[in-house]
Amino acid sequence: MANEAKGARNWFDQGGRAYSRFRPEYPPELARFLASVSPDTVLAVDVGCGNGQLTGQLAMHFDKVLGLDPSADQIAHASAHPRVAYACAPAEQLPVADHGASLITAAQAAHWFDLPRFYDQVRRIGAANAVLALISYGVPRLDDELAPRFGHFYWREIGPYWPAERKLVDTGYADLPFPFAEQTAPALEIRKDWNLEELLGYISTWSAVRSVREASREGILQSFASDLTALWGDPTHLRAVRWPINMRLGKL
Repeated sequence: MANEAKGARNWFDQGGRAYSRFRPEYPPELARFLASVSPDTVLAVDVGCGNGQLTGQLAMHFDKVLGLDPSADQIAHASAHPRVAYACAPAEQLPVADHGASLITAAQAAHWFDLPRFYDQVRRIGAANAVLALISYGVPRLDDELAPRFGHFYWREIGPYWPAERKLVDTGYADLPFPFAEQTAPALEIRKDWNLEELLGYISTWSAVRSVREASREGILQSFASDLTALWGDPTHLRAVRWPINMRLGKL
């Protein structure tokens, strides 16, 4: 667009590497906690593992970790670790021996699963007292002066462009059926100290943003980027961005 504000130009055209560059990492406390509540640390299975963000952290605590994802591209870009094996597989057909898994995780992925079929697989592969953890992180929390503009953008401007499954993430999977003996999970959060480019780069990875662009409504994005730039001040200034971690945790 010829009339784009200079500060907003190309913020949302980050290319295919943006996902791995800007996606927030889980805190090490998450994998440590999951290992502590598992019956043993023989095998963890991370379903819908993507590029292995949680998978590699689990390998710090388990003898072996199996990362599974239906996307060959995600598996190809997953982080290697000597105790991690990756394979392409859907959540509804897990290539794991019966009753062999001590921990089964699904991080930011369960809203895409056929849950009854996935739960059947969990019961099949889970060892005695195995733990299932459905993990998600919610809407990012920004500084007070940024929060109102961000909230309007997230809930009202691009809200209609999210897939229906996103609502399950926004509620922390609270509305998902969970037929297991539910356990209490600790309050955890992801925290990043980001500059303006990093925050907008992260937002560029959202499926709703891609849908906005495909609908030729990029003005929504550019207006938001321009407003946020003005509110941010020095674009190199680091600001805290926090995501609450939500978890449905159960024992088999």
